[in-house]
Amino acid sequence: MDSSSSQSPKAASPTPATAPAPLLSAEAAAAVGILPASHWADQPLPEEHADDDTASTIGSVLSSTASLSSTILQYRTHHGRTYHGDIGNAEGWEPNDERHLESMDIAHHCFTVCYGGKLFLSPLNTKKVQKVVDIGTGTGLWAIDFADEFPHVEVIGTDITPIQPSWVPPNVQFELEDCNQEWTWADNTFDFINIRMLIGVVEDWYALFRQAYRTCKPGGYVESFVCSCHFVSDDGSIKPGTALDQWGNIWAQGGKKFGRTFDIYEEDLQRKGMEAAGFVDIDFKDMMVPIGVWHPDKDAAERGLWWKMTLDMDLEGYLNYVCHSLLGWKPEETKAFCAHCKKEWNDPNIHGYVMARIVWGRKPE
Repeated sequence: MDSSSSQSPKAASPTPATAPAPLLSAEAAAAVGILPASHWADQPLPEEHADDDTASTIGSVLSSTASLSSTILQYRTHHGRTYHGDIGNAEGWEPNDERHLESMDIAHHCFTVCYGGKLFLSPLNTKKVQKVVDIGTGTGLWAIDFADEFPHVEVIGTDITPIQPSWVPPNVQFELEDCNQEWTWADNTFDFINIRMLIGVVEDWYALFRQAYRTCKPGGYVESFVCSCHFVSDDGSIKPGTALDQWGNIWAQGGKKFGRTFDIYEEDLQRKGMEAAGFVDIDFKDMMVPIGVWHPDKDAAERGLWWKMTLDMDLEGYLNYVCHSLLGWKPEETKAFCAHCKKEWNDPNIHGYVMARIVWGRKPE
């Protein structure tokens, strides 16, 4: 027998994986006003200082995650950051690794500050509330806080990724649900439905509020909180072509390509969706959210402080997915853009802010 026939054939060299093409070509990006990555890399970058890193001063808030099957805990990776595994057609642009969870925990406090220290603005009769759901609960802190404050209420938090803590009040449970699919609860289930910061997540806001209407009890409320993705300034201190000026355009174009808009505030989708679904007594509150503490009003400055801390904790995490998928940027290119964003919002002469809106409505009895 020929000895050569008993030898295993030489393994073929693996073909290098081809990176998917960005959703926007360089020409298309330029046509909508997005500057190339080289623009940010070519400009002098601000020096980084260890004491500027919010992560070093705040530390980890998250201590544990829910114990779920290994198949659920399979995460996908983009440039070294993990994102949730597929559940139906669900797809998320925020990482679900530890650093980003810390940022999300800070965000919960930031949003609570925006609410004036409250968890909701709807005129609930909390003595009669029995069952509440938090759609897109993230790390679950809103659901946990609501359950602590109202121990007689059953609270459900839903998300597409299992990143919630396991030590929770006995009246809290977390479920894996994609809000874009048919909701699994029966009609007239909840007294209150909380929908917070689902920007770039929802495929159809009208369908979302139809689901909320169906599962809300007569007399119950739905409430939604979003912010704009566009930084603006009243004094012209955000100049055209700066990082903060580019920020909103990148998110807006990403939403168009992903099929999940980031322009909920601009399109007034909360109020329109609630009204179309049949909710009544719809009310809202708009607020300015500065970036940083430049605003002379104490409450506005506090909102700005916590908003900045949220972003500073993991700015690259927030931008990594959209910059890579939309524009094809490499990690170091996204990092350069992030450095310019931080430089600008740390400049006391730049008075940037975004608008945020809380909307609530009641299901007729």
